Amino acid sequence: MTQGDRPRELRTWRPHEFDHRHGDVSGGWLRAATFGAMDGLVSNTALIAGVGAVANAHTVILSGFAGLVAGAFSMALGEFTSVRTANEQIESEVGVERRAFRRHPQAERAELTDMLTDMGMTQETAARATDEIHRDENRAINFHLVQEIGVDPREKPSPYVAAISSFVTFALGAVTPLIPYLIGLESLWLGLLFGALGLVVAGALAARFTRKPLWFASMRQLTLGAVAVAATYVVGMLVGTVTT
Repeated sequence: MTQGDRPRELRTWRPHEFDHRHGDVSGGWLRAATFGAMDGLVSNTALIAGVGAVANAHTVILSGFAGLVAGAFSMALGEFTSVRTANEQIESEVGVERRAFRRHPQAERAELTDMLTDMGMTQETAARATDEIHRDENRAINFHLVQEIGVDPREKPSPYVAAISSFVTFALGAVTPLIPYLIGLESLWLGLLFGALGLVVAGALAARFTRKPLWFASMRQLTLGAVAVAATYVVGMLVGTVTT
């Protein structure tokens, strides 16, 4: 079938993209955003539960906003540092591979030929493919690293995107259990209810990317969060009892 013979709705798509498309799994914004939202919801709901077990509403609000600000900046800086460090490690591996290419070019060619034959190519086809790939050093290095360590240097996630995503989603998650207090309903149990609803919604949103059942993802997040909140509430009660 030629380009002109294809249905109109398929002509703007590249080959084989008309029936399925893959999401971004390179570890960029989605991982950071999901981690930030869950951490914000769980940590601040748990903090509010622990403080609210023995303190008044003013103290709960103050503690909640302190946890929000500290946690959001901590998440953002942590994500930025971890992603930047991982990218620097990848760049270091590129340097290692580049030096090997220049010091032992024939050994690198033989290595790639062996990898291609292990993938099912004949020796002759693998040798021709190796010659084609090694005509461009950068392309060859990328191909070797994908095969050897499972990482494509061209697809490094952005540390800035990871940091901003985690900061924003942590703040959104952390403010959720504070909503009843902000609108004048100074009730710990309403705050915990809002936190629980936030966990359910966050789990459902994550399921849209992971293609897991909505109920499963939501209940998983709610259950894990409830364990952390309950444990912190008990600790708050015990500490409050001892110190009074």
